[in-house]
Amino acid sequence: MTSPNESLAALRKSYERAELDETRSAADPLQQFERWLGEAIGAQVPEPNAMTLATVGSDLRPSTRIVLIKGYDARGIVWYTNYDSRKGQELAGNPHAALQFHWVELERVVRIEGRVERVEAADSDAYFASRPLDSRLGAWASPQSQVIEGRDVLVKNAALAAAKFLLAPPRPPHWGGYRLVPDRWEFWQGRKSRLHDRLRYRRDDSAAADAWVRERLAP
Repeated sequence: MTSPNESLAALRKSYERAELDETRSAADPLQQFERWLGEAIGAQVPEPNAMTLATVGSDLRPSTRIVLIKGYDARGIVWYTNYDSRKGQELAGNPHAALQFHWVELERVVRIEGRVERVEAADSDAYFASRPLDSRLGAWASPQSQVIEGRDVLVKNAALAAAKFLLAPPRPPHWGGYRLVPDRWEFWQGRKSRLHDRLRYRRDDSAAADAWVRERLAP
């Protein structure tokens, strides 16, 4: 039997679903993102809201994990998590990060880079209150990224939180939202013969604050 490692070099895929050029893309990257996100949702791709978050700690070691986008507007891209987690600690020391969406079925990738800030407490409170009860209790139960002796620790902590807060657990002080404020976007559309389309948007420091430069990158 051929091992997975031996099969890797033979894996091939031809990207031929769509194209992306300057005449059909939006002048504003947020509009382009909204268009593609809407198409991903409409195509019912698995978890179209899942994105990879990359951070770098004080030891200069990069780390990635999957988080879920929970909102976006002209200010940036929002997600929620534990502030005491590894990503939270890394963002506290280096408030710059990158996000990546990969919609495999549409042969598309969106990359976003920028500065990260915490969202307003009222927004974190409102989102936390909208979560299912089990998820709210889980935010109290999990000392995210810390070493624990076993799953029993989480189950016990969740039971203690349920007994303490009943049906109305408040938002933990260590839990809330982050917003990545983009200064660079890239939209990647797979194309035949590996001649992929890549459009990058970057802030134009010589123009108005909301001005973007759109340029094509070689694949």
